[in-house]
Amino acid sequence: MSRLPQWVGGLGAGLTRLSQRLEDQRRRAEAAAAAGDPEELRRAERAEARPANGSPANGSPANGSPAGDGPVGTFIATRPARRVPEPADGVPHPGAEPEPPASAPRPPESVPAPPAYAPAVAARPDPVAAVPWGVRVAAEVGWRLLVLAATLWVLARVITSIELVVLSFVAAMLITALLQPTVGWLRGRGLPRGPATALTFIGGFVIMGLVGWFVVWQVQDNIDSVSSRIQEGITELKGWLLKSPFHVTEGQINSIAKNLQDAIGANTEAITTAGLEGVTVVLEVFTGILLAMFTTLFLLYDGRRIWEWVLKLVPGAAREGVAGAGPRAWRTLTAYVRGTVIVALIDAIFIGIGLYFLNVPLAVPLAVFIFLFAFIPLIGAVVSGALACVVALVTQGVFQALMVLAVVLAVQQIEGHVLQPFILGRAVRVHPLAVILSVAAGGLVAGIGGAVVAVPLVAVTNTVVGYLRSYSREQAVRMSVAPRGATAIGVAPTSPPVKRAPEESGG
Repeated sequence: MSRLPQWVGGLGAGLTRLSQRLEDQRRRAEAAAAAGDPEELRRAERAEARPANGSPANGSPANGSPAGDGPVGTFIATRPARRVPEPADGVPHPGAEPEPPASAPRPPESVPAPPAYAPAVAARPDPVAAVPWGVRVAAEVGWRLLVLAATLWVLARVITSIELVVLSFVAAMLITALLQPTVGWLRGRGLPRGPATALTFIGGFVIMGLVGWFVVWQVQDNIDSVSSRIQEGITELKGWLLKSPFHVTEGQINSIAKNLQDAIGANTEAITTAGLEGVTVVLEVFTGILLAMFTTLFLLYDGRRIWEWVLKLVPGAAREGVAGAGPRAWRTLTAYVRGTVIVALIDAIFIGIGLYFLNVPLAVPLAVFIFLFAFIPLIGAVVSGALACVVALVTQGVFQALMVLAVVLAVQQIEGHVLQPFILGRAVRVHPLAVILSVAAGGLVAGIGGAVVAVPLVAVTNTVVGYLRSYSREQAVRMSVAPRGATAIGVAPTSPPVKRAPEESGG
């Protein structure tokens, strides 16, 4: 009984040393796993399976080895450790017990390279880089054009739905551009803004009303004589066809006349409906005239404040450029309207004088029509000249019609080559192809009103785009870094100083 405490103390000391050795081996295994050394890992696992001094891993002494270093040499009978033969050629022995799985090492930070015998696999290219450059440019331009086309389509739909309001406003802009110089002239003579605007507004619309009344009066006064002359002209045309080499018989002519009468009788309902629609059109025209008058009055009186309010709606980054483009666009519109009025007045006067001396009926109403149609460039002159020639042909005969055609062509040639370049100037010069396309597009979108406003709209747009392009270029130059050294002389606002030769000293 006296040796039992010593034996227990020796066993405890042995277990403590064994736990310290196991802790050291665990630390070495963790360090090897962190370093990624597989050889060190296997060495640590074997050391853990067979601890130092031949003691087994369960903490018991092996084959009668002393359990401790106590004063009494005590032996503990244990089962002898089983020897496992080493694996041959990497194949484990059939009776070998599997080793306990060790902790898996951390994955390496980079993927190892494939072996040399592995087939080369080409990497897939970037889809953006696989598309050709030209196709990419075409695609980007295409979707931008689609966005612009959609915007224009929506804008056209909106304009078509409020066509009366848009045409009234555009007509008011044209009339304001025509009357604004008169308001400025009256204010320069000391007249206040209100009375000057009222006098100009009343005088302008009174003159336009008198011109319209005079045209209607002339048509009503000469309609009977023109009708009789038209009947006489039809009779003469019938006799000429009977004597012509075309071998037209009187029965064929009567059949054509009868077919025309039947067509008119069969379409009486359609004609009546057209008449009712004509009444609606008259009401719309009357409403548009009133709206244009009120818009013109406010534009004449308070146009500057309206423009300043519009500028507040523009983003701040673009406000300076738009503020500079607005006055230039207004000057272009004013020059166009003023020049077109002068050119149309000259055409109407000279062609009207020619019609009067050739004894063509309705000379004054035809001259007024020529004046109005002159606001439609190119096409208006052709239509008004053809109308005058037809009236001359029906009432006066072929010779008089040819003379009227000569007068119309002479006046229009003088207008196109002398008057328009001199009066309109380079500020509103538009290419003839652009004029034809814009008039055709305006006519398709908004009829006669669209054809009238198409050309001034194109002229104003041309002025605005040109100014904004120059403005953006100047801004880019201004924001660029100023050159230094010798290169500054080439872009300097003033010429470099001229070096003078040294004066010769007198001897």
